[in-house]
Amino acid sequence: MSTGLSIYISVIVLLNIFGCVWLILWTSKKRAGEASAGEVTGHEWDGLQEYNNPLPRWWLYLFYITIIFALVYLVLYPGLGSWKGILGWSKEKQWQEEVQQAESKYGPIFAQYRDKPIPALLKEPEALAMGKRIFLNYCAVCHGSDARGAPGFPNLTDDEWLWGGTPERIEETITHGRQAMMPSWKATLGEDGVEAVANYVLSLSGRKHDPALAKKGEEKFKTLCVACHGVDGKGNPMLGAPNLTNKSWLYGGSLGVIKKTISEGRKGHMPAHGDFLGKDKVHLVAAYVYSLTHKAE
Repeated sequence: MSTGLSIYISVIVLLNIFGCVWLILWTSKKRAGEASAGEVTGHEWDGLQEYNNPLPRWWLYLFYITIIFALVYLVLYPGLGSWKGILGWSKEKQWQEEVQQAESKYGPIFAQYRDKPIPALLKEPEALAMGKRIFLNYCAVCHGSDARGAPGFPNLTDDEWLWGGTPERIEETITHGRQAMMPSWKATLGEDGVEAVANYVLSLSGRKHDPALAKKGEEKFKTLCVACHGVDGKGNPMLGAPNLTNKSWLYGGSLGVIKKTISEGRKGHMPAHGDFLGKDKVHLVAAYVYSLTHKAE
């Protein structure tokens, strides 16, 4: 916060507080020609007369107490621009203290599974239950509470993995996140080229397509797309390039959606959770995700 903005905020806050004090003092003074306390002011409406009755003392004292409380609060805590308060409180500091308290209490519970391989955790119902609760809190918003995903968010209950489905790769994905990028090919292929390649992609998974267009698209595919998806279209887990020969479609497998993907490209982003969750919790979430497609041996 700049010095000028800090001063501006401080002045506004203090003016409001002292303005309240001045208003009480100003209205409590008797003015010339004004009726004395308890007398009729002369205002009358529909037979009702107005009396000059002062505010109750208890109300005034309560008002003064709130003003004193406000001043004490502003000395102790932040509220006057960049002033941090003599107690040094901040929401970040409070959050860190609460996190440390939680870690000291719950950390050992998560840590007991730290050194157990993920396949071994499939035999630990309590560990999987912990992983599921963490998943529901932090992952369900994208992947769904049933982990079946949605358009643009992978289904974790099948055996199709963009970045690999080994325990190590799953843990790596959760820890560091993933950034996928499918470039736009509209400028390179043109409308007809996009149509042809889309039909060829459909043919790779045995879906209904135009054979003539697919034949034209095959050459373009093998020129532009093989670097990521491979000559056979089975993808590359190291790049997050999907397998185009199965029936699992991240964004949808209709002709229109495939054309949109080829034409405009895609930018998938999986945020990193390693720093946020910590290694032990990541390990448990990875075990739960792995358990969705594997059984204990």
